[in-house]
Amino acid sequence: MSWYALLVLAVAAERVAELVVARRNAAWTLARAGVEHGRGHYPVMVALHTGLLVGCLLEPPLADRPFGALPGWPLLALVILAQALRWWCIATLGPYWNTRVIVVPGAGLVGAGPYRFLRHPNYLAVVVEGAALPLVHSAWLTAAVFTVANTMLLTVRLRCENTALDQAAPA
Repeated sequence: MSWYALLVLAVAAERVAELVVARRNAAWTLARAGVEHGRGHYPVMVALHTGLLVGCLLEPPLADRPFGALPGWPLLALVILAQALRWWCIATLGPYWNTRVIVVPGAGLVGAGPYRFLRHPNYLAVVVEGAALPLVHSAWLTAAVFTVANTMLLTVRLRCENTALDQAAPA
């Protein structure tokens, strides 16, 4: 198995860890009168992110694409930075972080950590990783398809999340 396949599998394992954290956090927020929004787009998000990982594994060998050191190593650094940003978001939000949009009414917005700089820094991590991970090993078709589909999905997701956060804000 190639080092790139191991990298993609490590990202997949990280995604599983996210789901474990998200499940625990969902129980916590729902127990505090949390309200879930945007259930309809969640399965699309899961399918899209699964497709990203599958595309990363399949495209380079099927298209006989070689690893290029000049784009590959800097893009690997971006993948690592995206993971660090994602886990900084998770640590900062604590039990409020989730892969689903679950908002506890009156809880207020978090303004610490990366949220001092961006309203949705986790989505920056998703965008960077979605472009960089496939391009580490020249899977440009996977990167392009994911980026276009993710842009459409994030438009829906951000609208949903911003509306939910605004509705739940303390008076």
